[in-house]
Amino acid sequence: MNILIKSATIIDPKSEFHNLTQDILIEKGVISQIGNHLKNPKKYQEISFENLHISQGWFDSSVCFGEPGFEDRETIKNGLKTAAASGFTSVAMNANTHPIIDSNSDITFVNSKAEHHAVKLLPVGALTKDSNGEDLAELYDMKSAGAVAFYDYKKSIANPNLMKLALQYTSNFNGLVCSFPQDNKISGLGVMNENITSTSLGLKGNPTLSEELQVARDLFLLEYTNGKLHIPTISTAKSVALIREAKKKKLDVSCSVTIHNLFFSDEILTDFNTLYKVLPPLRTQHDIDALIEGIKDGTIDMVTSDHNPLDIEHKKVEFDHAAYGTIGLESAFGALQTLFTLKKTVDILTKGKLRFGVEPTPINIGNKLDITLFNPDTKYTFSSKDIISKSKNAIFENQDLKGKVYGIISNNTISLDS
Repeated sequence: MNILIKSATIIDPKSEFHNLTQDILIEKGVISQIGNHLKNPKKYQEISFENLHISQGWFDSSVCFGEPGFEDRETIKNGLKTAAASGFTSVAMNANTHPIIDSNSDITFVNSKAEHHAVKLLPVGALTKDSNGEDLAELYDMKSAGAVAFYDYKKSIANPNLMKLALQYTSNFNGLVCSFPQDNKISGLGVMNENITSTSLGLKGNPTLSEELQVARDLFLLEYTNGKLHIPTISTAKSVALIREAKKKKLDVSCSVTIHNLFFSDEILTDFNTLYKVLPPLRTQHDIDALIEGIKDGTIDMVTSDHNPLDIEHKKVEFDHAAYGTIGLESAFGALQTLFTLKKTVDILTKGKLRFGVEPTPINIGNKLDITLFNPDTKYTFSSKDIISKSKNAIFENQDLKGKVYGIISNNTISLDS
């Protein structure tokens, strides 16, 4: 791959060219020159866009693509196309397929479907067989095949001894255990946050206690085992405080929060719109403020779209019966930019790679090219025309967002908006 990128503002604190607008020459996939008004004597392909900015490639720690088994919702091919168009050069794909991804051969299959794409797909294997919460899956075999973590997507491990064994066993090969933070006996049949809004709407509530008990339990188990734990999609102020204290103890724990849990409170559910039915549920403004503070002080390690395509049959039903989940890759950048500065947004979107086994690549001479290209200043209202996913369950539909993604250049492949 030989190209010349013209007049790009580099947003990368790890680069010596941070905040500078430069031309970038790439030869054989490696940055060979960065400077002002570079010549192009070999007539390489030139890339230029209005108000072009670039950063290290973005990463999402939790996406669902359906395949195998739920190709009607999404395929790996179109999912990766969506990720590329949304600015992500690497995504961790969850195991909630049919069959569940819980063996060496399943990981191998997923990797084969993602070969030769600009986006690096990082398969997450199930923590337990068939994600049933009873017996550990083939964790070491999946790690050998390329699994970057182990997670029963949106299913909590009720048995504390099983979680203890998982943390002990995976510590032998530096495996990352993910534990969904919800105690199902406390959450019960709750379909939204337990609060005054749930009472006024007559909907069963899922209390913050259900999350906080599970987080506290898992942190105790982590301290006992000296394992490696990731707590995905926390949503409460108390969870932030618990993890902050655990990090002070130097426990090997990381956590994430969803973009929509930073953006919306439970008060938006007054019209029973099932697009806002997500898990964990939307909480209060107090929780949102604590989550944002957790991002700013480093307690929360990464932000995820928690992209989960669902067909209309699972969403256009009564609220109690609707499935949990939203797509979010396409709206991730624009939503974050309404909450944070550009530099903080880029920092958020590029964090967490090492935790999932991806080496960051600063924009410096001699490095391979792994970048996202974007215009941070474009303002628009997110609508169905902005959706690339096969499923259209977008929580950010009709929201005013900021920032246009032009595409990515990664894995020696160009994937740009035509």
